[in-house]
Amino acid sequence: MAPAPAPPSATRPARLPLSRIKALVKADPDVSLASQEAVFAIARAAELFVETLARDAFAYSQQGKRKTLQRKDLDNAIDATDEFAFLEGTLD
Repeated sequence: MAPAPAPPSATRPARLPLSRIKALVKADPDVSLASQEAVFAIARAAELFVETLARDAFAYSQQGKRKTLQRKDLDNAIDATDEFAFLEGTLD
């Protein structure tokens, strides 16, 4: 029996530039060293975060029968999802 194919996220490189992520990590005075694996994990987590927020906001734009994502869609997604509570008031 053939092995199951790897999930796309395991074989696909990060979409965000890893050099920029590493620079952001190193900008933190509490961080002295960051491995390439840690930088990749942070980049992947950021990608998933943006993807989830965008998907939720897009659902609100579709409810309004619009094809264009608007700020109010992001606000609605942030207000409706507990995981995004830390973002409340940041788009003001």
